[in-house]
Amino acid sequence: MKGKIQVVILAAGHGKRMQSELPKVLIPLHGKPLVAHVLDAVRESGICNRPVVIVGQQRELVMQTLGSDYEYIVQEEQLGTGHAVRSTKKILEEKADHVMVLYGDHPFISPETIKKLAEKHLQSDAKITMAIVKLIDFLEWKSIFYTNFGRVVRNSNGEISKIIEFKDTSNDDERKIKEVNPSYFCFESKWLWKNLEKLKTDNVQKEYYLTDLVKIAMQDKEKIESVDIDPQEALGVNSRAELEILEKLGA
Repeated sequence: MKGKIQVVILAAGHGKRMQSELPKVLIPLHGKPLVAHVLDAVRESGICNRPVVIVGQQRELVMQTLGSDYEYIVQEEQLGTGHAVRSTKKILEEKADHVMVLYGDHPFISPETIKKLAEKHLQSDAKITMAIVKLIDFLEWKSIFYTNFGRVVRNSNGEISKIIEFKDTSNDDERKIKEVNPSYFCFESKWLWKNLEKLKTDNVQKEYYLTDLVKIAMQDKEKIESVDIDPQEALGVNSRAELEILEKLGA
């Protein structure tokens, strides 16, 4: 499997809500930076020897902390997840058959899940393979999912048709959907580079959403695959309160 998939980790944001001088991905959880948990899981999965880390805010500090085992790409402006991944094209276009996108502030993803996502993608010949979290409710620690995670919308055949970010939901029916998207994706790279150019900023955030690629693939009748993952593996950190929840869950 090595050599076929390139892992890209988004680590450019500052995380203003964290009330920290550190860039968000360097904030410690159980004694090591958030992003180090992700990088350790990638290494243990064995699918990629040298992940690409997209840096932005305080990039020198992030690169100095993580060291020379990774490729770094600078995202000068933070214009959304789609924009971040597009910034890797210049070094990955000729190098990677497939691209897996993970997040530097989602520390609980396991090596097993990374491997499972990669294997499903390679075996299925899909343009997109995505992780999905199926919730029973949004209570207690699962309340993190309510406002932070996009909803997985399916058509009448039960096929994934699009992802709606919470801020773009328009009614309670959409908000009540308990199938949510942690945004762990594996893409066929040629399809990815071509379709990243089609992304638009017609959303509340005025950003280029990587998740809009799901809708594009569906409209083009391309194959989309998915793997179900444990909800805790999808948790990210957007605030001090959420960091405290993760500290308790992972203790």
